[in-house]
Amino acid sequence: MGAVLVPLKERRSKRHAVRFECQVVRERDFALLGDWAVDLSTGGMLVMTDQRVLTGEDVLVSFRAPGLRTWFDAEAEVARVIHGRRGNDPGRALGLRFSRIDRVTKTYLRAGLASMPPALPDPSREARFDYAETVTRILIGVDA
Repeated sequence: MGAVLVPLKERRSKRHAVRFECQVVRERDFALLGDWAVDLSTGGMLVMTDQRVLTGEDVLVSFRAPGLRTWFDAEAEVARVIHGRRGNDPGRALGLRFSRIDRVTKTYLRAGLASMPPALPDPSREARFDYAETVTRILIGVDA
């Protein structure tokens, strides 16, 4: 029996490839960082930017959920900065992780995203594996 590495399931929410209007401002100086997003989940979004931003910065986000006319507000943290240097990068962008978003907004998001196409995985990012789960499966004799 050959051991197969078990992929790590890091995401708590499924990402969707959608383009929508938003406003993302840095909390400390209220500078506008972006006004278009290209990826959305109930856990965060990918926002296009032309600003220099640091990972970990707190931002305020206002956006329209896909298919809805209502604007929603959330607080987020910059989880990832994409510099747009790789061939498959969408350009300079910010991966935001929602740090505060109310339940009603999450419910609307979940409903609005249900019919949207999933985002494709980034082929340039290294695959991650759950080594503890892999070893456990080997020890108990379960194929991955």
